[in-house]
Amino acid sequence: MPRTKKKSTGLVKGKGQGFFEDAEHEGREEEGLASDEAGRLRIKKNYEELLGIRLEKLRGRVLNREKIDKNIEGIYFICYECKKVCHNLDDGLVEDAQNQVSLCGRCAKDKERGTTAD
Repeated sequence: MPRTKKKSTGLVKGKGQGFFEDAEHEGREEEGLASDEAGRLRIKKNYEELLGIRLEKLRGRVLNREKIDKNIEGIYFICYECKKVCHNLDDGLVEDAQNQVSLCGRCAKDKERGTTAD
């Protein structure tokens, strides 16, 4: 005897609200950006909220590595100089051998010139 298909309950699988997911209504400031860049901006803001005062303690460290493509790796990190959450595709990355003093592109240029970032 053939089996009948189960009826769906109306719930969509995988549609739970996680920490790194924002509602579509929030943050319309990034409408002009590409969708992947806007997503990285939201994740950076969420990291800043999540880490809070620990940004000072974790500065210069890599937070997360992600595979964007077979050849491209995305890295979220906290800049050692400006203490902001950055992504290597948006802000650039100058990484040391021990992953303790990671700098964004702007701070690395300022350090080469001998000035400091605010």
